[in-house]
Amino acid sequence: MSYFRKNMILKDENKLDTNIYTYTGYEDERSLRALEMRSLFGVESETNVLESPIKIDPSRSPFIKERIAVIFEGESLQELLEKVGGFEVTGETFRVVFVKNGEESFEERRAMEREVGLQIKGVADIRNPQRLFAIMHVNGRWVFGDYVKAESIWFRHQQKPHQYSTALSTRVARAVVNIAIPDPSGVKAIDPCCGIGTVLVEALSMGIDIVGGDNNPQILAGTRENIAHFGLKGEVKFKDMREITKHYDVAIIDLPYNLCSVISPEGQLEMLQSARRFADRVVVVTVEPIDEILNRAGFVIVDRAVAKKGAFTREVIVCG
Repeated sequence: MSYFRKNMILKDENKLDTNIYTYTGYEDERSLRALEMRSLFGVESETNVLESPIKIDPSRSPFIKERIAVIFEGESLQELLEKVGGFEVTGETFRVVFVKNGEESFEERRAMEREVGLQIKGVADIRNPQRLFAIMHVNGRWVFGDYVKAESIWFRHQQKPHQYSTALSTRVARAVVNIAIPDPSGVKAIDPCCGIGTVLVEALSMGIDIVGGDNNPQILAGTRENIAHFGLKGEVKFKDMREITKHYDVAIIDLPYNLCSVISPEGQLEMLQSARRFADRVVVVTVEPIDEILNRAGFVIVDRAVAKKGAFTREVIVCG
């Protein structure tokens, strides 16, 4: 299990402890996607499907498409139908969807949806169901369970009032937050070089307890406006990270690298030594090799990934 991972297994007496997630993403995102998987689930998958006893909201990840919380499974569709037979849904309408994982035609998928739906005792509603179920053929067996489709919340966050040309993309920022804080329960986090607030917006939208700071007072009004634009609330202060006295569980540091914020290796060391003092764990985003500086600052590198965008490459380094 990942260094940061806490026990997030949510049990329900009526369900198997199995959640199936389907993934999407570009080739350039493979490394970052794998690191997010390891952080959230303690394992990674070489395919676009991941199974785990850990249950998270699929909308947290920019890479997850959907989640099935498995209720029944069978070696054949007929066995699954027998198990679903008599399953009762009360107090809400339902619909069954087929999650494609093979070469099934549209007609075949619709036919199986109807067949499974007819086994359920309750009121079906194709247009506006209150509860969604899914069936899927995965890893050699058929499964049926509660279905949740991910929302691309990060995509909406692209439309900020204030932009920063060198800021992380909202997609990468959301993955970095998940890598740093896989289980938000009781975690206090900080982004001490928050810039225009890309990481803060993603973290706050997930209900994470995070504060921001930056030593550039000219951008902080825009940072606060970006946060408020999405109906979020978060503390943002004019602060040099070397002066931070409060203690945090984790810090996310996107090291400044634009022409207006050139930092010498000595300056980077000073920043990271400060982070070592006020945070138990740190996730650093950098465009330069900094392994030696991290080691000198007292960190142990736990995991890492590369985030690419065309010819531009960032490294995401998990430190403890």
